[in-house]
Amino acid sequence: MILSGLVGFFGLLFVAYLSARVVAKEAGSPTMQELSGYIFEGAMAFLAREYRTIGIFAAVVTVLLGFGIGWAIAFAYIIGAICSLAAGFVGMQIATRANVRTAQAATKGLHEAMDVAFPGGAVMGMSVVSIGLFALSLLYRFFGGGVEAGEALQFAVNVLAGFSMGASSVALFARVGGGIYTKAADVGADLVGKVEVGIPEDDPRNPAVIADLVGDNVGDVAGMGADLFESYVGAIVSGMILAAETLPLAKQLNGVTLVLFLAAVGVLASVVGTFFVRAGAKGGPQAALRNGTIVSAVLAVAGSFVVIAGWYGEILPFWAFLSGVVTGMAIGFVAERYTSGKRVEMLARSCGSGAATNIIQGFGLSCQSTVLPLVLIALTTILSFRCAGFFGIALSAIGMLSIAGITVAVDAYGPIADNAGGIAEMAHMEKSVRQITDSLDAAGNTTAAIAKGFAIGSAALTALALFTAYLPAAALDKIDIMSARVIAGLFIGGVVPFLFAGEAMRAVGRAAFRVVEEVRRQFKEIPGLMEGKTRAEYARCVDITTAGALKEMITPGILAVTIPIVIGILLGADALGGMLAGALVSGVPLALQFANAGGAWDNAKKFIEAGNLGGKGSEAHKAAVVGDTVGDPFKDTAAPAMNILLKLMTVVSLVFAPLILAGHKLLVQSLGF
Repeated sequence: MILSGLVGFFGLLFVAYLSARVVAKEAGSPTMQELSGYIFEGAMAFLAREYRTIGIFAAVVTVLLGFGIGWAIAFAYIIGAICSLAAGFVGMQIATRANVRTAQAATKGLHEAMDVAFPGGAVMGMSVVSIGLFALSLLYRFFGGGVEAGEALQFAVNVLAGFSMGASSVALFARVGGGIYTKAADVGADLVGKVEVGIPEDDPRNPAVIADLVGDNVGDVAGMGADLFESYVGAIVSGMILAAETLPLAKQLNGVTLVLFLAAVGVLASVVGTFFVRAGAKGGPQAALRNGTIVSAVLAVAGSFVVIAGWYGEILPFWAFLSGVVTGMAIGFVAERYTSGKRVEMLARSCGSGAATNIIQGFGLSCQSTVLPLVLIALTTILSFRCAGFFGIALSAIGMLSIAGITVAVDAYGPIADNAGGIAEMAHMEKSVRQITDSLDAAGNTTAAIAKGFAIGSAALTALALFTAYLPAAALDKIDIMSARVIAGLFIGGVVPFLFAGEAMRAVGRAAFRVVEEVRRQFKEIPGLMEGKTRAEYARCVDITTAGALKEMITPGILAVTIPIVIGILLGADALGGMLAGALVSGVPLALQFANAGGAWDNAKKFIEAGNLGGKGSEAHKAAVVGDTVGDPFKDTAAPAMNILLKLMTVVSLVFAPLILAGHKLLVQSLGF
């Protein structure tokens, strides 16, 4: 545990090094810095208001946990919430400074621009894994120092479920709130700017352009960082809990320590992998990003073999870990295959007959994209269970997320490049600058599919591992699928992801409607705006998206926490188990479908904008923009929030199991049956 804590601390030092490296770069002209300042101020203002709202919720839950479950879990919960917020804040600070520096570096060439954008994204990635590993190591040392095995060890690791719950609850609000913000602004900017008025993307005349650029940061950097922090922490905690509850007494302590060691190996592998992301790589930026991911994965596998076979003394758990790494990569590459290449070119060609055929083809493509990933997850579940039981399933989830540092870096790099392109457009820089930033953005958009694959795949395995830990906590040996209550729970659980996704997307629609109305008003009422003689009122759109996102994120967040508690009290612990299983089975393919549909529509639009099929302004382009607009809340709001939902409901059930049991018993006694 001391060693893993030291590795986490080393990762934080590496974050400081990357931050200094980015900030030291040239920030460009006064105009560029002014535009970057608008983005920074808007992002930080939203983050401050969002964190205040989350803080109130976290404080209430902390008090409820303290009085209802225990102050140890309440303490771990609030620490988890704070760490999740800290990871997002650090990543946002650097991302909003890296954007203008990337645009300036693009004046010198592709290599120089990538040398700013990727380290900027790596700050977010390494913050996620370093803060998570460091905090978990310290908490485990605090609650489990000197504990060898048995009930004392189980108590120590079960306390860490509170940390995971804190990270999950914050992540859900951050992901949903950030997703609503970014997509409302994006939809408003695209529908009026591109489709109705016919001006280019990120044109300074568009009143929603600053809100759109701010949204890239609050949704795709801070929100995404909180999302992967929650996934990373959940995988580690589930492994520690199952090691303490399912392994023989002689292996329990070693199993718990093994989980921390494997996470430490992944952090070191991610650090090394960042140095292999070089713009000069054959195949361009996309190949460079893929190289870093592959190198990190290979190093993580090699390191895990040494730790498991050499220190732990067994080989079968290694195959469970390896299956997770391989499956995560495979799911990511399947997503990449369905969101790029020939399939996307065919999707783009369907735009020639209008937006309807584009949406039909994209939706059908996304349905097909879910098949192979689910088969791979099923096979991984069987293989990992045969290797090391339910502890093996947790190890496979840890394997998927062991290199989260590099996969998050690849994902967070994309919004920085996108922002750089927006600044270049608004500052009227040379066209070559925008071409460079667009190539960086396109590469990030495609390779980010790998990160989404890891996140969604690990959500399935982590939720399954936490579900296993829920059974003894709820005093259940097994769940009888032939029980009427369990079947009822399965049906209820199956519709929860649809309820959640529907609420999230309708929230985007409502917020986007207000942005569209405001953009239309400004084009109509502000003299000289279309001619570029007057500056748009950017602050109005920023205020509208901020208020809308904060208001709309409350309901989905509360639903995720209250549904499992209510179902458990009303129908019983076994019905709640059925509900969790039903949500998992429907939620994972739904998340994959949404993510891949949005990615395919986005890249079909980019294919046309590159000069194909009539290029920008053509009828095919307008149809592609509509498809991309539909896909935006799919891939950036509903899909990423889905995997948080699955784990949050499971960890809430685990933590609140004693209250659920007591509440159901009281209800049965009061009703007399």
